[in-house]
Amino acid sequence: LQKAVLQLSVHDEKIRKKAFVTVSRSQGVTSITMDDKTGKMTVVGEVDTPVLVMKLRKLCNAEIVSVEVVKPPEKKPEPAKPAPAKPDTTKPAEIVAFPVTHMNYPYQYHSSYANSHYQPYGNSRVVVEEPNTCVLM
Repeated sequence: LQKAVLQLSVHDEKIRKKAFVTVSRSQGVTSITMDDKTGKMTVVGEVDTPVLVMKLRKLCNAEIVSVEVVKPPEKKPEPAKPAPAKPDTTKPAEIVAFPVTHMNYPYQYHSSYANSHYQPYGNSRVVVEEPNTCVLM
């Protein structure tokens, strides 16, 4: 990450808002702050600073004051957590159950589909006149 300090000559609230929008749309920006009294904007993130200044110069006069490399904050080692206490054997353990419906997985095969078949003519039989036909019952 890098921290870039830019000097902007912003005299109007409308231009100030446009500058914030322009910087926030840039890829890699982590945070933006601006001091209205001095006109300095601080941009933190992985940003190409010259490209950012070129975009801001379309709105107002912009110059690079400084660019610094920022180290990420070091994580403090967390203290060791105490071992979990043994569960109380006088109380039964809680069982969490989730409701199971046949629509949990919409494309899953369900046994109710096996019995649904289409019979267009109610009680009808198919008769085949061939002697070598195999019929399983």
